[in-house]
Formats: sequence, structure tokens, C-alpha cells
Amino acid sequence: MSRIGKSPIKVPAGVTVTVNGNTVEAQGKVGKSSYTLPERVFIEREDNVIFVKPKSTEKDVRMIWGTAQRRVQTMISSVDQGATVTLELVGVGYRASVQGSKLVLQLGYSHDVEYPIPQGVVIKCDKPTSISITGPSKQQVGQIAAEIRSYRLPEPYKGKGVIRAGEFVIRKEGKKK
Repeated sequence: MSRIGKSPIKVPAGVTVTVNGNTVEAQGKVGKSSYTLPERVFIEREDNVIFVKPKSTEKDVRMIWGTAQRRVQTMISSVDQGATVTLELVGVGYRASVQGSKLVLQLGYSHDVEYPIPQGVVIKCDKPTSISITGPSKQQVGQIAAEIRSYRLPEPYKGKGVIRAGEFVIRKEGKKK
């Protein structure tokens, strides 16, 4: 049995959860999100508590059961509180700014990199070297952060690049005489 799958999901006040067949939709103060459950699991609802249950006891069903439970739980919590990822720009001359509906990045290239900001997602640059991405879906926010990070991955010798806050970049030793 899945220990994660067995745990109940509590729906916080202010969040409405709608179940239509295998599709779960959640709407809260931050926004709206939906997730389609795999066919091998189903949802039971009792007042403000949701249970994800398997349709059989096969091994592959039990594996997807815990994953589906966590996806629904993450969706409900991100719709309520929002999901946030912070990126840091490390390098001389590396800067970011929000201009209208675009994020403009100066990453040491001969041109500026412009990233269009999707609907429902808020990108802020409190400092020129810090980017904060907030949205109603943890998956969408993580995908945007990965796309921005891919413009200049951290390199191991000087540590320059776009780095997630709290990430540790393994440094290599340079040339020796």
C-alpha cells in the first residue's frame, strides 16, 4: 500500500474543488488549475477532505496512486497560497527587468534575451540580479523557471549563470601552472 496515497487531502477554506469524472479542478484566491487523474485511480470526497484511491492492488497502480495524490495536493495548495520560484543572476553585467509583458535579460550575449510572460503568472525583479516567478500552478512556475535558466546555465569554473535561490553549484578547480 502507498503511504503517501493513503493520506487525506484537506481542502482549505476559500478553495473550491470540482470533480468531473477523472478531471479535478481547483479554484482559489491565486487562480485556477486542473489535473486529469490517471484511469487507474479515483477520488472520494467527504466534506472538506479528499481521498485518492486505487482501482486495483497491482504494483503499477500503487505507484501511480501516490503520484496522483501528491499532484492533487500540490495543485490545491498552490491555488490557495501560490507557487513561487526565485532565480538569481550571477555574473558581471547580468541583469533582468520587466518591461510590459516581457522579461528582458542581459546575460552576456551581444543581444538582450526577451521572454514573454504568460497569462496568470507574475514575474517581478526586485533587484536587477533577482527574478521572482509566482503563479497558481507549481508545474507551470517550475517550467518557466527552467526555460529562463536554460538561457545561461551555471558554469562550474566561475559559477556564472542563472541559478535557483538556494542551489549549490559544484565548482571545479581551474588550470594549474
